[in-house]
Amino acid sequence: MGRHSDPVPEPGTRSRREARRAERRSAGTPRRRRALIAGGVAVVLVATGGALWAGGVIAPPASPAAAEGCPEPRAIVVVADPSIADAARQTAERLGADSGACLAAEVVAQDSADTAAALAAGSFTGDAWIPDSSVWVARLGALAQSFGRQAPVLDSQGSVAVSPVVLATPSAAVDALPVEPSWAAVRDRTLTALLPDPEASAASLAALSAVQAVSAPEEPRQLAAAMLALGRVIPASADAAISSAAAGSVVVMSESEVARHNRDRPAQLLIAKYPADGTVVLDYPFVRVPAAAGSGSADAIAAAHADTATGIADFEAALRAESAPLLHAGLRRPDGSGTITTSGVSAELPFPDTVLETALAADSLGTGQLELLRQWGVMTLRSRMLAVIDVSGSMADPAGDGLRRIDLFQRAAGGALAQFSGEVQLGVWVFSTARDGERDWEELAPIAPLADEGHTAHVMGVVASLPDRLGGATGLYDTTLAAVDRVREGYDPKKMNSVLLITDGRNEDENGLGLDQLLTQLAERQDPERPVPVIMVGFGPDTDLEAMQRIAEVTGGAAYSATKPEDLGIVLVDALSQRACRPDCG
Repeated sequence: MGRHSDPVPEPGTRSRREARRAERRSAGTPRRRRALIAGGVAVVLVATGGALWAGGVIAPPASPAAAEGCPEPRAIVVVADPSIADAARQTAERLGADSGACLAAEVVAQDSADTAAALAAGSFTGDAWIPDSSVWVARLGALAQSFGRQAPVLDSQGSVAVSPVVLATPSAAVDALPVEPSWAAVRDRTLTALLPDPEASAASLAALSAVQAVSAPEEPRQLAAAMLALGRVIPASADAAISSAAAGSVVVMSESEVARHNRDRPAQLLIAKYPADGTVVLDYPFVRVPAAAGSGSADAIAAAHADTATGIADFEAALRAESAPLLHAGLRRPDGSGTITTSGVSAELPFPDTVLETALAADSLGTGQLELLRQWGVMTLRSRMLAVIDVSGSMADPAGDGLRRIDLFQRAAGGALAQFSGEVQLGVWVFSTARDGERDWEELAPIAPLADEGHTAHVMGVVASLPDRLGGATGLYDTTLAAVDRVREGYDPKKMNSVLLITDGRNEDENGLGLDQLLTQLAERQDPERPVPVIMVGFGPDTDLEAMQRIAEVTGGAAYSATKPEDLGIVLVDALSQRACRPDCG
């Protein structure tokens, strides 16, 4: 399947990792058979004839139309997502062979994310663009803002094709699926799904929309918990997801990606499973990109622009009229019709009446999709966290159903740990009073990556041992200050560094810091370059919520309270999922 762009990256452009921090990276595409200059000269290997050309030094081959009585064919450049580029090239070849059309259309394949970044950065120089979703057009405002620019003005002509988002699995593993694939099953984590990075994949972002559509608005934890599960592993691409998919799991892909994979790799056949509760579609808009003013006389510029506009319109009309190349590429007509004969996908769209249109409605492509991306970024933010757990004697108090408070915490902690990805770094302290001489806290596991199976096993062992460690009063304030200092000592600027403190009581260390002293010292230690928010989680009737809120406020953290101990699991999910609202979480 492999999503590959034409080889046009420029020296000095941002890397993909750097680009993601600025929404997407700045990349360029050729125009009018010139190499794009954006911090350097692109060198492009032209497949036909193997001619090497740079900046027009060696001219590319002339179009067939030029050889057949069309000495100056209208030249346009169409930048297309790789999933539709082959179909667009077939249209370009037919028009190039038609001396009556007198049109030389160059089709450049480039991932939609990279083209959107080029447009936002002002380095795009094509005439038209066919992304795999209108969401890229909608995101241009935020992308341009990340580059300190105004969003470009584009002219979208509507879809030329569509492709539904599906859940794919290897043909040999179809029988291993635990449930019928659906977005509700992904939401409820009864079906393991691998989600390629939504920052770069329109199919993945559309899938998040589908999960959101089947989640109850009054239960925001449904979507939050689903995002936490999906974010445990974030493959960079569909190819990476396929290679790492375990039996019984599925990969979020577009139908056209499945078809392309199966054409290229028939020995590794994928089966597209169409979600039982419907799905969203990628809509492939044809986008005209207005040309810059250019140079020369006003009449000459106007004539050139009119000539280009006519060529673009002719190309678009031809692409819409020729459904066979689109169907061969695994794409359907804009109304969802069309028969695809590639193995592994349904010949006809199986759910024309159950498409979750609300998830892809035009008015949701802007703020709705951007809000989903924002929430996804929050939920999947890689953490470096010190968990500080109250093991004072009151944790042995009954909590109902024959369980103690510590038993309820162990259950909730196990569920929370299961939602962390291997990229999270976690350490564990326990505290009460005088655990180590006059010190109220005790380090049981250092801050280290959960990707280390030995460290994860050690952390789970610490959680299992907590009932044997109970005793003493609650030394809350001294422990909080020490935990913040410890996290800041090994600060990692690439991660969210925080303290997660769980307690069932209030400070009872009469020989330690008072609340005002603690707040003063926390404020004095605050460093905007190295923030360490304290997330306070209290459960049971004895917690001092007001003190917790004041501690959270001075550190930029948040305070949560589980009035009933059995609500602790829900509160822990809230603490993990509501990082974006701090310090104003409700």
